[in-house]
Amino acid sequence: MEKTEKQKMLSGELYLADDPELVAESKRASRLLRTYNATTEAETAQRRQILQELFAQVGKQITIVPPFHCDYGSYIYTGNGLYMNYGCVILDCNKVEIGENVLCAPYVQIYAAYHPTEPEIRLSGRELAAPVKIGNNVWIGGSAIICPGVTIGDNTTIGAGSVVVKDIPANVVAAGNPCQIIRHLS
Repeated sequence: MEKTEKQKMLSGELYLADDPELVAESKRASRLLRTYNATTEAETAQRRQILQELFAQVGKQITIVPPFHCDYGSYIYTGNGLYMNYGCVILDCNKVEIGENVLCAPYVQIYAAYHPTEPEIRLSGRELAAPVKIGNNVWIGGSAIICPGVTIGDNTTIGAGSVVVKDIPANVVAAGNPCQIIRHLS
């Protein structure tokens, strides 16, 4: 039996994002995000309810300050204590796991999605996605970009403006473009 485009997307194979099943999931997310982004700081219960409908898993005591954007939402798994400041984006075309007590400064971008580098393949409309995993007690500085397929270990700090293109281990401070370890934590 041939895989669906969604199955291909989630297994890291080339897929077509304009597949009707994926388009319907994207529209569902857009509807929920439009409602979420229109809420006020006083509507915490409504925000939580929307996130529970949008995400695959929502930890306790999470705060995502609008505006927030994602592709589907249904491939985002969050632990307890997540804080995301203004303007964060998660392109969840594959599984995005965010651990406990993760802090994201404004405009953090987490990308599971990417495009083929070969022009012929890219022009066919096919896309790719790879899972992203962020450990517990991680702090990600403003405007950092977490690229597809990356894992960030527990207790790590990613400096503002960093572009994380490869795995970063636990218990380090890392920054730069490309992001690299600056120091190890004791």
